[in-house]
Amino acid sequence: MKLLMISRNILLNKGTYKQPNIFGYYGNFGGAYIPEMLHRNVEELKENYLKIIYEESFQKELHELLKDYAGRPTPLYFAKRLSEQYKTNIFLKREDLCHTGAHKINNTIGQILLALRLGKKRIIAETGAGQHGVATATVCALKGVPCIVYMGEKDMERQAPNVARMKMLGATVIPATSGSKTLKDATNEAIRDWINHPDDTHYIIGSVVGPHPYPDMVARFQSVISEEMRWQLKEKTGSEFPTHVIACVGGGSNAAGAFYHFLDEVSVQLFAVEAAGLGVQSGQSAATTQLGKPGVLHGSKSLVMQTEDGQVIEPHSISAGLDYPGIGPMHAHLFETGRATFLNATDDEALKAAFELAKLEGIIPALESAHAIAALKQVRFRSNDVVAICLSGRGDKDMGTYMKSLNIE
Repeated sequence: MKLLMISRNILLNKGTYKQPNIFGYYGNFGGAYIPEMLHRNVEELKENYLKIIYEESFQKELHELLKDYAGRPTPLYFAKRLSEQYKTNIFLKREDLCHTGAHKINNTIGQILLALRLGKKRIIAETGAGQHGVATATVCALKGVPCIVYMGEKDMERQAPNVARMKMLGATVIPATSGSKTLKDATNEAIRDWINHPDDTHYIIGSVVGPHPYPDMVARFQSVISEEMRWQLKEKTGSEFPTHVIACVGGGSNAAGAFYHFLDEVSVQLFAVEAAGLGVQSGQSAATTQLGKPGVLHGSKSLVMQTEDGQVIEPHSISAGLDYPGIGPMHAHLFETGRATFLNATDDEALKAAFELAKLEGIIPALESAHAIAALKQVRFRSNDVVAICLSGRGDKDMGTYMKSLNIE
């Protein structure tokens, strides 16, 4: 068993990209912009999260649950037919094989253990595609903690199987009916709940967004993805380092995890793929780095899709998990500095990529992950390149959308 626990060296790392400064900033982005009512909660987290997550007892329980409950390590699969199609060497990091069907469980296991050590008795969460909501409901059921999940009304309709899973797990799912009725609005409702229940409630944020320390904390819990990739690549190719790492980005938790242990290795090219929706300039897109500008959203300064007077522009993506008008501050910093290259894929391109992967490899990806697969058509690879793609989730939840594209009712 080669599952590697979160290394204490991460705590000591002073790298440019991995961790924010003491104020929670990655370069020009980050910080904690919060209502006074939440100051105590956020300060409690900031003062305690590093100390707690590196305690021996915490690491032992986290290690055991990731291994025996979540099913780590996830395979690094050489996609032979996909590789032949693109004339290079493509490996898929199979986060879709995690318990609950996505990478989200890595973070929720870590945060429920942290919440319990902080004495919290109630958990809230937001969800878009439903995978984070399911993962949160799962760990709350595991630990016997009440769970409330906020989900956009539109997302509840297009992700109905995940709504049913959350309810089966005992969670209360509350629809967000304002705005675009998607992830942004669900996050707004979760923050309102937290303001009204500051003493006994922990908010399990599902991505590398929100006020400091959430972006850093979530990235650390997701860093197990790239930690495994390094030793798995060493076994399969003789080198720990791929030439390219590709991941989809909405808020950006799977990308943060996939990039984390390669951030300071400049030989590794990092590609983040956003949702272009109907086209970047169509007015129905979620390509934040192309359309956004600096602003504050959900507690941190980052790139945000907004009007000239600062009103948030409603995003669009066929993928509920990428349907977000912002991006995590770590990724905004990677974009601004050029450390990562940001691409985008339209709804149609993502659908075509999903069907291509299904027919070539027998793997049906989540629509979020399909955006990462779509990037293969946008990058010129050499025959000896090693391309690692984070397959962040499986496509069960998106079968309704896939069926519509096949004209199956």
